Amino acid sequence: MSHLKRQEVPKSWPIERKGTKYVVRANFGFEKGIPVLIALRDILKIAKDRREVKKALIAKNILSNNKVVIDEKNGLMLFDTLTIVPSKKHYRLNINEKGKFKLDEIKETEANKKVSKIIDKKTLKGKVTQINLMDGRNFISKNECKVGDSVLINLKDKKIEKIIPLKKGSNTMIFSGKHIGKTGMIENIDEKRKMAEIKSDNQKINVLLRQLMAVE
Repeated sequence: MSHLKRQEVPKSWPIERKGTKYVVRANFGFEKGIPVLIALRDILKIAKDRREVKKALIAKNILSNNKVVIDEKNGLMLFDTLTIVPSKKHYRLNINEKGKFKLDEIKETEANKKVSKIIDKKTLKGKVTQINLMDGRNFISKNECKVGDSVLINLKDKKIEKIIPLKKGSNTMIFSGKHIGKTGMIENIDEKRKMAEIKSDNQKINVLLRQLMAVE
């Protein structure tokens, strides 16, 4: 289905709970992101309706992670970039402390990069390592890394620039759970409990490692 009932929309989508009966469904990343239509119409409010969004896409005026968007149902995932070509404005999908997605304006140089978390590693033939990321990307990599670390991706070159380890002293962002949207530095890690103690806004909070992403 290309649509879902408004009552079924994830709580992370910053849209009105009252309105038309149906809302567009993202063609991927349903629970982990938002459709480009929602981003342009409901968050940035640079389009009045779906018709205006489609017109912008036909004109190749919208880029997601440096690629032309051709479908308004395309999903934007956490930390993906969105570029409005005519205005030369760039945004990054983030999430606030209420668990709602938001778009933060960023510099043009930042639009060529994004961070994603390593959720799996596989050893292929020839002892080559494939790393699988939270946003669905896969890379063959020779970098030393472990599941839970993050990678900085160069979207232009489609390469991993560096590994951002999830360890004591790392800067992190909490992307799920009751502390969602908070950022802070790891002070301690309890490997047995798979938890980390984070210092955020002069407070110390305990967060599951699976809810954390290491950032720069």
